[in-house]
Amino acid sequence: MSASDTPPSNGSPGGDGATRRRSWQVDGVEREELEVDVLLIGAGAASLSCAIHLRRLLEEKGMGDKTVLVLEKAEEVGYHVLSGAVMDPKGIAELFPDWRERDFPVQADVRDDCLDVLLGGGGGFRLKGPLMPPTLHNHGNCIVSLYHVVRWLKDRAEEAGVEVYPGFAGARTLYDGDRVVGVQTRDAGIAKDGEKKPTFEPGMDVRAPVTVFGEGTRGNLAKELIERLKLSDPDHPQMYATGVKELWEIPAERGRELLGSVIHTVGQPLGWSGYGGGWVYGLPDNRLSIGYVVGLDHGDPNLDPHAMFVQWKQHPRVARLLEGGKVVRYGAKTIPEGGYFAMPKLAGDGFCLVGDSAGFLNMARLKGIHLAIKSGMLAAEGIAEALEKGDTSAAGLAGYPRRFEQSWARDELWKFRNFRQAFQSGFFSGSLDAGLQLVTGGRGLVAKRKGHADHTAMRRVESARLQKPAFNDTDAMDKLTDVYWSGAIHEEDQPSHLVVTDPSICVDRCTQEFGNPCQHFCPAAVYEWPTAEELGGARTEGVTINASNCVHCKTCDVADPYQVIEWVVPEGGGGPKYIDM
Repeated sequence: MSASDTPPSNGSPGGDGATRRRSWQVDGVEREELEVDVLLIGAGAASLSCAIHLRRLLEEKGMGDKTVLVLEKAEEVGYHVLSGAVMDPKGIAELFPDWRERDFPVQADVRDDCLDVLLGGGGGFRLKGPLMPPTLHNHGNCIVSLYHVVRWLKDRAEEAGVEVYPGFAGARTLYDGDRVVGVQTRDAGIAKDGEKKPTFEPGMDVRAPVTVFGEGTRGNLAKELIERLKLSDPDHPQMYATGVKELWEIPAERGRELLGSVIHTVGQPLGWSGYGGGWVYGLPDNRLSIGYVVGLDHGDPNLDPHAMFVQWKQHPRVARLLEGGKVVRYGAKTIPEGGYFAMPKLAGDGFCLVGDSAGFLNMARLKGIHLAIKSGMLAAEGIAEALEKGDTSAAGLAGYPRRFEQSWARDELWKFRNFRQAFQSGFFSGSLDAGLQLVTGGRGLVAKRKGHADHTAMRRVESARLQKPAFNDTDAMDKLTDVYWSGAIHEEDQPSHLVVTDPSICVDRCTQEFGNPCQHFCPAAVYEWPTAEELGGARTEGVTINASNCVHCKTCDVADPYQVIEWVVPEGGGGPKYIDM
């Protein structure tokens, strides 16, 4: 019997509302099985909002005995979430109308915003008020730490009766045919050579009539599900950027001046060769949230988001904000930029997709938290309806996508449906089209712009132009130093969670065609290629994968030109610790 088969029946899953446990053997391994009514993968804003709203709806419908379980791969809830983050309060105000009175963790209300255009030679100029793109106006919004937001939501979820299990990484989706019936968590205690350690603990099969995938960007389970069931439009693939972030402490006087400020930048160091830009957000306690985002469809095989970030910090208009300060945290993640047309189908037999896993992000506004919360609430309404009817098929869960199409979330995303795709034809033409979209309700020059997957834009190594910056120990740390500030820790003696499915391609083709871009685009120095000189003149035999450095950004999974790098989950609990991020 395989783990994807349905085990012998033991009554309807969670039929009496109680969590059911039992053990059964598969492939010679005895696994515990847990049955719940609704299973959510990932304890981010979307999943936790879904769980909270669902518990309320179940109580209202007289189904308060139904069990709702959230599994989170991080050691603690919040460790693996990362955002800038300026939040539109619209979503949280729907979930909790009294969110202010409940001490929702707002770090600062936005009091000032601007757009800085950074030019070569250290020059630049500032746009404010009506001169700024209207999408970058942030008055009425608030600056938050997503870490604190999800921890606050976790407490509200547990108060509502939701079970939240951190440290449990979903390793594979369980199917009955093409129907999702749950997930299997990752085995623990497997050595690098694949042998079981004395501490071996098999993963658990968690089964449910409905599984909600809210793993964040490019989640391993959501990716496999979308590909297997063909949930996305091949003419409109999801597009991604990599965002690199640091948290800084700065001198007190400057910290007071910048509190509540929102500064976005365009221009250098990327110039006009691709899509991207930076941010500076003023936080309490003399801190700054700073970061740089670059689209992974840039095409230069030397594209290095971390190097771009360092060069951005060295621009005089940014450097003077950091002068006398020090870094306290680092992180990176990919961002789903594709918008409305790139979203996959939101529901099917036994499953829903929410948050970043479903592309709920408005890149024109640089906002996603409010949409993640709303996606969770809409999914909860569809799930409650399905459970009440006893039908969790695609038809039974169709209330979720139907509600989305009737919601303000859809209206917001529809207004920018062609935004990011327009920039694939160039920065200036994209800017022109984006301006036209504002006055045509999101249409722009083309009614439904097609896009292309980021990895297909990679150009040959001969065309590489991007250069590395000069590093130092103060405001321009190298990747390994920044990884230290990410708090990334993994069990060293385990199989790599970064799997190269065909290593021969890396040596036989990628070296010659693209110069092994993984050594550049990874913001955590995971991939290293020894040079011929380092090998004493010998031919390079392959890549060194420093999996313990991984900050779970998924850049490699997205940007690898051959799509032979697969990001899978490490042992539960491993990864970065994005405290306060």
